[in-house]
Amino acid sequence: MSLYGTMRTGVSGMNAQANRLGTVAENIANSSTVGYKKASVQFSSMILPATGGAYNSGGVETDIRYSISDQGTFSYTTSATDLAVNGNGFFIVSGGDGVEYLTRAGSFEVMDDGTLRNAAGYTLMGYEYSSTSDPTIVVNGFEGLTPVNLSSASISATASTEGQLNVNLPSGEAAGYSKATSLVAYDSQGNSRLLEFTYTKTAANTWTVEASYAGPPVTTVVPSTTLNFDADGKLTSPLSLTTLGFAVDGANMGAIAIDISGSTQLAAAFSVETGAKINGNAASEVVGYEIDDKGVVSVVYDNGDLTPRYRVALATVQSPDNLTPIAGNLYSQSNDSGVIVMGYAGSAGFGTILSGALEDSNVDVAEELTAMIESQRNYTANSKVFQTGSELMDVLVNLKR
Repeated sequence: MSLYGTMRTGVSGMNAQANRLGTVAENIANSSTVGYKKASVQFSSMILPATGGAYNSGGVETDIRYSISDQGTFSYTTSATDLAVNGNGFFIVSGGDGVEYLTRAGSFEVMDDGTLRNAAGYTLMGYEYSSTSDPTIVVNGFEGLTPVNLSSASISATASTEGQLNVNLPSGEAAGYSKATSLVAYDSQGNSRLLEFTYTKTAANTWTVEASYAGPPVTTVVPSTTLNFDADGKLTSPLSLTTLGFAVDGANMGAIAIDISGSTQLAAAFSVETGAKINGNAASEVVGYEIDDKGVVSVVYDNGDLTPRYRVALATVQSPDNLTPIAGNLYSQSNDSGVIVMGYAGSAGFGTILSGALEDSNVDVAEELTAMIESQRNYTANSKVFQTGSELMDVLVNLKR
């Protein structure tokens, strides 16, 4: 056995234990870092061939692995923009260089420019929300992503465009009987406008309805229209009313399509059926944000309305543990990780999003302290091997003297 080989093997062992101590130090330092995934060292032996009956000691080499697929526990917060992925998937974030990265660190907050950035300064990416269909995504690329930006979420007003008003008209009343009800609608500036609907019986199974804006100025919005009922008291025609648009105080009151198909004429008192409504809303201020488990980012107004703005996208790879770690709790695709696949929370292969929660580091400090003690002892033992080899080398050199 070569003395030189003994010293080389001792150095190899010390280097291996130094690498392990390095991962232990990093893991302990990041035990409170949101979304941090622990690093570990795997050892493998280096065997050198023996020649002529002489043993050549090899050594040990290390391979650094990351437990990226190992999900941490969750800590719950009071901020709706703190996000965590429960299951598979990574948030897509972008830095100042415009390059997209993957991360599990979801400690996002709204910045003064309206973007959502995490503690490392990276901006959350997503797609603009569509009420009719999910945005079309590029499955294997980041094209189409845009920063989630809530700066446009300010005071909002929505004009009324449609509604529903179903009533029961008492069949036992004589011709000339009249009854009124009203609905609130909203003009283009968010002002509330009261529309009054008046029903008058003209004959058996026949009524008229007309509607007007109380003003000022008083404006007819539905001219007198005949309602016809069959022998069972069901409305046969018309099944809807459309109000006339008009201008008032510099704002526009647009035409409103009102569904009346559920109206009846039965032997009961006049009543307005449940569900009478007209859409639209008055001017409302933003009071917060809400993100659901499918990643839909909505603005919350003081009148209780929710307006969806963005859909947060998620990404996965075939082998998450082989992603390349980058400073800032970021990951990028590597040759061994597989290609990045895009999708949405709640769909097949992807987890769900928790709002008001953060994923904890998956580091077990007690386990790391145990590993630190083991590495310390092993490092000391390897240093003794090196020291012994060095002393024997001195003996060998001194034999000539």
